[in-house]
Amino acid sequence: MNVLGSTKILGVFGHPVSHSLSPVMHNAAIEALNIDFIYVPFHVLPDDLGRAVDGVRALSVAGVNVTIPHKERVIEHLDEISEEALRIRSVNTIINTGGWLRGESTDGRGFLRSAEAEWGKLGGASVVVLGAGGSAKAISFALAEIGCKLVIANRTRERAEELAGSLNSLFGNGKVSAVGLDLDTLSDEIRRADLLVNTTSVGMHPDVDGIPVSTELLHPGLLVYDLVYNPAVTRLVSEARSRGAKAVTGLGMLIYQGALSLELWTGQPAPIEVMRKAIEKVIKS
Repeated sequence: MNVLGSTKILGVFGHPVSHSLSPVMHNAAIEALNIDFIYVPFHVLPDDLGRAVDGVRALSVAGVNVTIPHKERVIEHLDEISEEALRIRSVNTIINTGGWLRGESTDGRGFLRSAEAEWGKLGGASVVVLGAGGSAKAISFALAEIGCKLVIANRTRERAEELAGSLNSLFGNGKVSAVGLDLDTLSDEIRRADLLVNTTSVGMHPDVDGIPVSTELLHPGLLVYDLVYNPAVTRLVSEARSRGAKAVTGLGMLIYQGALSLELWTGQPAPIEVMRKAIEKVIKS
C-alpha cells in the first residue's frame, strides 16, 4: 500500500480503540479494490470528541467510523444526520463532503444482513435484546421494523424502558417491552424467544470468561447472536452450542456494517469475503 499526497484518509474514533479490527478489514478491502485510501485508528477521549470531529474537517479526512463510547454524543457535532441515525440517536459512520459532515448508522442493516445470511428471514420473530446502548438501539429498530416482538433487557431498567417506548411510539404496535436482568424474568422471556442478541461487551477479550446470562437459560432451538467477536468463539456462543442452540459471534455484523460504511465513502461495492478473511486471519492467529 503506497501512501501518496493524494491518498484519502479514513479511520475509526473510539475509546479504547487499540482492540479494533476495523483497520485490518478496511485496509484489506482498500487493497483489493486498488483505490487511493488508507484507514487508521484514532484514540479519541470523550472530552476531545468535538475537537476530533473538527479535525475531520480541518484535515479533509474522507470519513470515519464511530464506536464506543461516542456513537450518541457525536451527533451534536455533525452538520446532517440520516433519518435512520436520527431516530435511533446513534451514528457509526461519518461522511465528509467538502467539510459538510453527515452522520449515518449502518449497524442495524449490518446486523440484519449478517443474521439473515446465517439463518434466513427473521420477520415476526420473538427476540430478547441484552443491553440498551447504541448498538442495541440500531439492532432493535431494525428488528422492530420487520415486525419482530422485542424484549429489551438491561441492568438499568429505565434505559430499556426508554428504548422500548421509542420503538412503540415509532411503530405503534406495542410489540416492545422492557425488563431488568433478574433471572426469573429473563428465564420466562428467553424460554419464549426465537432469538437472543447480546449487545453488551461481556465476554470480550481479555475478559473472555464473562457471560451475559446464566447458562441455564440457553436451550435447543434458540438462535444466539453475540455481538462480541473477539475471541473467535465467545463463552456465550460456546455454551449455547453445547446446549443445542445455534449461535454466532458478531464477526458478521462487523463485516457487513463496515462494508456498508466503505460503500458510502467510496461508492464501490465492498469485497465482503476479502474483509472476512482478513479479520479471521487476525482472530485465529
